[in-house]
Amino acid sequence: MADQNQEQEEIDNEYGVLLYYKYTQIPDLDSLLSFFNSNCISLSLLGRVRLSSNGVNVTVGGLLSSLKKHITAVKSNSLFDGTDFKLASSHFPVNDKVAKECGFTSLSIRIVKELVTFSSYPLLKQPDVSNAGKHLSAAEFHSVLQNAGQCSQKDGPASDGGLVLLDARNLYETRIGKFNMPAVETLDPSIRQYSDLPSWIDDNSEQLRGKQVLMYCTGGIRCEVASAYIKSKGAGFENVFQLYGGIQRYLEQFPDGGFFKGKNFVFDHRVSVGSSNTNVLGTCLTCCMPFDDYSSRCRCSDCRMLVLVCDNCQTKEAVYVCELCRKHGKVVGAILAIKDDQPEETMTGSDLKCITSDTTISHQLHMGPDIGSRRKLRILCLHGFRQNASSFKGRTASLAKKLKNIAELVFIDAPHELPFIYQPCVSEPRDSNVSSLPSQEILPPKENCRTKFAWLISPEFREKGEALWKVADGPFNPLQYQQQTEGLDVSVEYLRTVFSKEGPFDGILGFSQGAAMAASVCALERRLKGDINIRFAILCSGFALQLSDVKSVTINCPSLHIFGSTLGKDRQIANQASRDLAASFEEGSSVIIEHDSGHIIPTRPPFIDQIRDFLQRFL
Repeated sequence: MADQNQEQEEIDNEYGVLLYYKYTQIPDLDSLLSFFNSNCISLSLLGRVRLSSNGVNVTVGGLLSSLKKHITAVKSNSLFDGTDFKLASSHFPVNDKVAKECGFTSLSIRIVKELVTFSSYPLLKQPDVSNAGKHLSAAEFHSVLQNAGQCSQKDGPASDGGLVLLDARNLYETRIGKFNMPAVETLDPSIRQYSDLPSWIDDNSEQLRGKQVLMYCTGGIRCEVASAYIKSKGAGFENVFQLYGGIQRYLEQFPDGGFFKGKNFVFDHRVSVGSSNTNVLGTCLTCCMPFDDYSSRCRCSDCRMLVLVCDNCQTKEAVYVCELCRKHGKVVGAILAIKDDQPEETMTGSDLKCITSDTTISHQLHMGPDIGSRRKLRILCLHGFRQNASSFKGRTASLAKKLKNIAELVFIDAPHELPFIYQPCVSEPRDSNVSSLPSQEILPPKENCRTKFAWLISPEFREKGEALWKVADGPFNPLQYQQQTEGLDVSVEYLRTVFSKEGPFDGILGFSQGAAMAASVCALERRLKGDINIRFAILCSGFALQLSDVKSVTINCPSLHIFGSTLGKDRQIANQASRDLAASFEEGSSVIIEHDSGHIIPTRPPFIDQIRDFLQRFL
């Protein structure tokens, strides 16, 4: 008995890792925050604790004895009834870099909106996890795969409709381990991050419709949200099942690996956990030799995703490009040399007239960023009616300066070139050269004029053969934008080219008519998928287009709407027009900033702080 007690004491003094999550309504977040703070500190636990109004997600490390005490304390709260506590003995972090990246050098307890970030659109509402896929134990999951779609287990997936196995993890995780059952169709989304999964599901929903969908992830929490999202699509998506406890519980049940090949990537200092089967599934990015160790934390120089690089291929100066960036045309290498603050070479084959607020960074992003630099958001800026890229850049200089640490603004001319307009000014001719002008009108010097452009034009506009000068129709008409209804298709195709040659862009910013154009891009998201991809839109003094091309649908894109208040000084676009545009975006995904200024983008506090807060969500 004494020997058993001594053995147990030695085990309890070993280091361990504890993972658990629980979706449940939390009535008092502040009280729960205080509990985790005092309990984890008293037990010297390190790691991550995330709390939200609908549950908790915890990954902590410490002595096994301390972790067991933590579990006992958590279990005393009825909110955590039925929680699956995954406790495992472990070595200490292999190095400081791994420990720091995985959050095991400190204790981080935070209240968040989402336990896991399901969408790259952080303002969108998560699916209801109470409608998640049916849980299957490790044994049930194994049985379904073993029978390969011919399972007759009660309440389990049926064979009719077919069975598909869906991996809900990121590409770098699947590269070192995955389920493999030849008789079962397997779908690997090959996504860079979990927040890309909903878009993949949207684009590949026909592969899931009418099927028995069997999902898995590392510990189960990602399947809770993703399976609920699939089921929310309605008829044809009812039969969704998930591996309860994830790969971790499966490997505990089947120590030899079962149908899982390779290693299970984990988000703590262990890096990965394998079975008794030592076969290596991964390969080195450089030499393609078998390799599956992420301990060196090598990352893609462009997107920062983890990549596998074996010890022999690792060098201090190396630049790595992951397979996803290679697939999308990124090149290894290198940054353009800069001399006297100007790039030695510029992009060729482009007449898009792009102007960037930060030329150096723009070229670095196209050719591969500095590994040590922090990536900024790239925002494509669309000017208003009868403006151009240069003038809009000047008008937004203050905005660009105040956002310089988090965003790079890229400006382009719209595709529709407009004639110069003037108010007639009759004067007596002083020489014979003036008499050739109609009615002896005096025009401004041509060299002082810059070409103006538009995204949308009036039906009577003549693109080709237009006279250089045109008499103004009359005094400024604040409702002129309602007559500018043509040219959308031309502008859409033009933006396709811009995104192809100058992209990618994280977001799009539009001002006045440019905002109407940007909103149309958001509305046409499904049609433009793959050609024009954005994560957010900033719409300033915008209005909605009443065009057949843009159906009256609720737009599902995070958006920031900036416009003058009812009593403001914006004479060009009425407050109600901008408010109606904001209302066309899905509730909960739009943020509104009203200001008391004119037809501008305000950059004084508190408006600039609100703009920064919006953009910070996408960094």
